[in-house]
Amino acid sequence: MTYTEHYQLFFDTFPIALPILAGLFGLLVGSFLNVVAYRFPLMLEQSWIQDAKYIMQIIEAGHPLIRPRPLEFEQSLPQPEEPKITLSKPRSHCPKCKTQIKAWQNIPLVSFLILKGKCANPECDAKIPKRYFGVELVTGLMSFAVGWYFGYSLVTLAALFLTWVLIALTLIDFDTQLLPDQIVLPLLWIGIILNYFDTFVSLESAVLGAIAGYMSLWILFHLFKMLTGKEGMGFGDFKLYAALGAWLGISALPAILMIASVIGSIFGISMILMRGHNSQKPIAFGPYLAIGGWIFLLWSESINTLLPVHQFAMVMN
Repeated sequence: MTYTEHYQLFFDTFPIALPILAGLFGLLVGSFLNVVAYRFPLMLEQSWIQDAKYIMQIIEAGHPLIRPRPLEFEQSLPQPEEPKITLSKPRSHCPKCKTQIKAWQNIPLVSFLILKGKCANPECDAKIPKRYFGVELVTGLMSFAVGWYFGYSLVTLAALFLTWVLIALTLIDFDTQLLPDQIVLPLLWIGIILNYFDTFVSLESAVLGAIAGYMSLWILFHLFKMLTGKEGMGFGDFKLYAALGAWLGISALPAILMIASVIGSIFGISMILMRGHNSQKPIAFGPYLAIGGWIFLLWSESINTLLPVHQFAMVMN
């Protein structure tokens, strides 16, 4: 028997093993996603500030912005003073006392409980945000669900990757109302590449899903703006919806949008009623698209049967 056949036999004999492994690995990924959600926006901000300074130096020196500039000028530009922020540097530390976080203090869930949600430095009273614990737990549970649903297959790896990226985008969009192109666009192309091999849907459905996902929200955006003079959503939402179409196919789009709209409406109304949220203040829509996409990923058959878009889905498939 080959190694693959041995693994297949093991997971067939113990079907709970794969979801448990996926869940445990998901806990580790959840810890990393906390870092991504915090640092990636800072990396973007630092890059934008440096670009703005560069443009101002070009203008002040009297050089054109869109034509080649003298080599001497480019070489004379000062290097950025602040250290570059990456996902690994600088090392994680307490924002209050600057104590560096050790490896054992980064164990998902366990470290939070051992430290009782506080900084490891006994002289510091800073509390660790409960969100970190929640993100690790939710990522682990969602990874367990993916492993349970898809079983031992390469599709499971693809579904886990999609799950983790959607969690990262949800966190970033909640915090900053940004859906970075550096994450969303590769996600779209990876979906099309995977479906070249009919991983989730046919290549035709994936390409049409990407096109329809972007164009449908683009049209809604401009119609809403024309009627109200306001922007109802951001361009990142178009791209994320297109990415979900690339992964799950064109037939998934109506259900994803319906689920996102319902969950978003419930959350928005709850925020207004319970927390006094300003109804004029925009609420990120990307997280609800991500939630809708993940729900459809696992329960597409049930959703297509229950929702009114079932007939549309059958025709498009």
